[in-house]
Amino acid sequence: MKTNITYISAIGFHAALGILIYFNESIAKLYFFGAVFYFLYRIINSAERSRTYEVLKACAYFVGAEVFFRTTKGAISYEAGKYMVIVFVLIGMFYKGISGKGYPYFIYLMFLVPSIFVASTTLSFDANFRTNIAFVLSGPVCLGLAALFCYDKRVTYSQMSQIMLFMVLPIIAHTAYVYFYTPNLRDVLTSAASNRAASGGWGANQVSAALGLGMFLMAVRLFTKSPSLGLKILNATILGLITFRAVTTLSRGGVIAAIMAILIFLFYYYRHSRAKKRNEVIAIFGLFCISLVMTWFVSINQTDGLVNLRYANKDHLGRDKQSLTTGRAELFEGELAGFISSPFFGIGSSRAKDERIEDDGEGTTSHSEISRTLAEHGIFGVIILLILIFKPFEMRAKNRGNYYFYAFLAFWFLTINHMSMRIAMPAFIYGLALLNVTHDKRPIHRKPLKNPAD
Repeated sequence: MKTNITYISAIGFHAALGILIYFNESIAKLYFFGAVFYFLYRIINSAERSRTYEVLKACAYFVGAEVFFRTTKGAISYEAGKYMVIVFVLIGMFYKGISGKGYPYFIYLMFLVPSIFVASTTLSFDANFRTNIAFVLSGPVCLGLAALFCYDKRVTYSQMSQIMLFMVLPIIAHTAYVYFYTPNLRDVLTSAASNRAASGGWGANQVSAALGLGMFLMAVRLFTKSPSLGLKILNATILGLITFRAVTTLSRGGVIAAIMAILIFLFYYYRHSRAKKRNEVIAIFGLFCISLVMTWFVSINQTDGLVNLRYANKDHLGRDKQSLTTGRAELFEGELAGFISSPFFGIGSSRAKDERIEDDGEGTTSHSEISRTLAEHGIFGVIILLILIFKPFEMRAKNRGNYYFYAFLAFWFLTINHMSMRIAMPAFIYGLALLNVTHDKRPIHRKPLKNPAD
């Protein structure tokens, strides 16, 4: 009962925080620094046995808050979310070390270096070398360090639930902010294209990804941490509220990634459940479907059908669009051409964007980490991708009971293919897939020994 009250209080606090920041954005900076000092204090002062857990909660919180901090200009820099995750995992490595079996991720990090030297000779004179390299490599470095730290670290399922809770709480604050920023969607939606105003004044792709993460986390919580009817209704309601604003950004990537990850999670969660639990999963799935269907119809109503047109790949007049990928396929093909032109050492970090500035006058950033890695790293990029794709399955072989594994891996893969690694979220989610998740130990109840004198 006390746990439920704490959970509801945390939700209420973060929803109120999001509303307060809408009315006074200067609070966002206090929020950022307050969170930094709070988690540093928790990590440094934690007991040795719980330090990994505290590091993971700190990382999770900043992953959930990153896009919100960007939206409200609360962080000290644009890439602060990634940098904070890097700082926390480095502190974790200092205290807890790393598993020797995770050495391929050290190789992965080393293979990122040659592209920097190549970029020093290929980037145009006008390009800001330090800024461009930091923008492109901060995400991959964040992933490599998160993977090194997380590999084979033990956490229990109850700890994993708390880690995911710490990730979703700032997303709830972000959702509240977006509702107040654009209370009436009809005022800002005029086409079936992704909409910045409907996304709280920030890039729709990033907001969609953040809210999509919120959808996934709340869906998991609905199935795994909703013991009472009241909590089921509360979690389904929050899921619906987050989903509504994710869908109405009109940016599809984050929503599709979330739905796919949820379905994969449910498949493995159902398989690992006992017969009695399976009946409950089926019942909750009915509530889950009702929540999503209601949200979809409300979204269609509040956008005058634009949501329907967007997901049907039509414009606001109902005409079919020529491309399903809104230009991403052309970027992918261009980057593959870069790989073919320089297959050994690649074209250099950030050179793909730099070339588009030279050719088109517009520096469109890559949307696929796969093609960008191949183009900019060459043969090293091929090895990097092989490590990222196949190494996690070694962890899976020894921890087959982890029903989060495939969902996390799918979320990472889908995200890096619709928005590359602009935010820390895919890097950290990938790291979570490498954790050794174990069942909570049940307390042992021993019968008291009888007194021989009796």
